Amino acid sequence: MGEIPITTVVGLAGFLAGVVFGSVANKTNFCTMGALSDIVFMEDYGRFRSWLLAIAVAIIGSQSLHIMGMVDLYESIYQTSNLGWLGGVVGGLLFGFGMTMAGGCANKNLVRIGGGNLKSIVVVIVMAIFAYMTLRGLIGLARVELESFSNVELAQVGLKSQGLIDILALLVGSEVENLRVGFSVIVTTFLLVYCFKDSNFRSSAANIFGGILIGALVPLGWWVTGVLGFDDFEPTALFSFTFVSPAGESIQYLMTYTGATINFGIATVGGVIVGSFLVSITSGSFHVEAFSEKEDMKRHLFGAAIMGIGGVLALGCTVGQGITGMSTLALGSLIALISIIVGGLFGFKYLEEGNIVRAIKVIFTRN
Repeated sequence: MGEIPITTVVGLAGFLAGVVFGSVANKTNFCTMGALSDIVFMEDYGRFRSWLLAIAVAIIGSQSLHIMGMVDLYESIYQTSNLGWLGGVVGGLLFGFGMTMAGGCANKNLVRIGGGNLKSIVVVIVMAIFAYMTLRGLIGLARVELESFSNVELAQVGLKSQGLIDILALLVGSEVENLRVGFSVIVTTFLLVYCFKDSNFRSSAANIFGGILIGALVPLGWWVTGVLGFDDFEPTALFSFTFVSPAGESIQYLMTYTGATINFGIATVGGVIVGSFLVSITSGSFHVEAFSEKEDMKRHLFGAAIMGIGGVLALGCTVGQGITGMSTLALGSLIALISIIVGGLFGFKYLEEGNIVRAIKVIFTRN
């Protein structure tokens, strides 16, 4: 790449990948919270299947890169032997509930910024601040205490990672790589069959297109940071799409630009906004929207704050853990994903009932 710093190369590639992500998410209305909302209020599983399709495609691409030796998924944050199960549960519940209060998850609010939504600007800034506070600031100490109290060191039972394939290999007494292809095929086949058995989904080009492209961007992220960004003297951490902690890093980067270095996550945050903006302008859907009332703003601020905290505790958001983490087939990602879904469903019931106690009763009892 000549004299161009490797960080610049990775940043540019991340920005372009983010532009594609934002364009596709805007055009196809790809949204995890929207998918759960469709299920709860309309019994429509179309966008939920699109999300599962994205997971399947991400698994296929990511595991293929690992099998071919192009990237080592064990170097990702999702495959450590330190299983933070409580952080996944608490963080996932907080993030899921928070996204319903804030009108969307992290990536959806970034997409909405590109579409002219002023509320989402406030949501992303507040989420970013609380994420960075949890990562390295005021709430950081509490996070470290939670992790030290609850994290399980899997190396003590002979596991080098929290990968589902590694756990299965230990249980059946086999080599991990002997099971990788078969296990990946079984998981992705199940997801693909579930998605495409529905005739309405098969006829929805937007849901199929969105799921495939969003899913394909995850292994692209691994390739950008693990292959394109490989450098013996200036190594790039293996990374792919996630938006909570990168949003916090983006705020810091904007304030300390002359003394800071861009990374893949920061670049994708900007790319998503630009991609969504381009689609909004060309389609004529760009529309400036602000808070309608005081209560609306209070709800969004609260949701943004706990999204930031929860996203860091869970090591990711609906994209970071729900797609990117799941592409590595990590147990922690599965725990976080389930917790995010439960938190989101509870959030919708709370909005519907207007009372936490009634919301709990609705979830755990039949009407």
